[in-house]
Amino acid sequence: MFEQILIRMPFGDIVHYLSGYTVVLFAFAAMFVILAVISLPEKPVDIVFGTDGYYTKEVPVDLMKFQRFMAIACGIATIGAITTGDIFNFTLFAAFIGVLNIGIVAAVKNKQVLDAAFSYGLVVMMATVPLFAGAAIIAATCGTLSIWELATAAEATAGISVPIVAKLLLLVGVLGEGMAPFYIGKAEITRAPGAPYILMIHVSSLLLFLRVVEILLTV
Repeated sequence: MFEQILIRMPFGDIVHYLSGYTVVLFAFAAMFVILAVISLPEKPVDIVFGTDGYYTKEVPVDLMKFQRFMAIACGIATIGAITTGDIFNFTLFAAFIGVLNIGIVAAVKNKQVLDAAFSYGLVVMMATVPLFAGAAIIAATCGTLSIWELATAAEATAGISVPIVAKLLLLVGVLGEGMAPFYIGKAEITRAPGAPYILMIHVSSLLLFLRVVEILLTV
């Protein structure tokens, strides 16, 4: 791990860092934040069944502004989860991403979309339990939540510093927070207004999972 560190920012025992792996994740997240800033929402087109007629759906300005804000905030939270060197901060960013993912879709006044957002919200709330439980177990057994310190201890003890149950709880929590694409797919199938901001949901879920894999392999 230490040989691949490109940027290192120590704050006490917490060391925020960027490795070759996380730089790639950071670049993807930053790119989609920029896209969310400059993109305009698409206008869904509905075909009138049995005819050649069609009509477009205008996206209200207030809905566009809200979804754009939530997408940008989600991207920033994703960048925070990628760059943080603290397990607890990572869990906070993961929970924040889950809440923002709900907000991106829940603004759409469509029953099917709101049902999907509500179902995902229940999963997010349940996922916070194993997520923060994993961080709590790491703090109780290792005395620190610094990824840098935990990685150093893992190298000194052949990778047995963090309990396996804590790693599994972290993974389960992140999987729960990252379940959004499975629910948000219903919004895309119904062509609910929201593209391209809905893309941030998929990107944040994927990058969050890739980041937790890196953390679990490091500590």
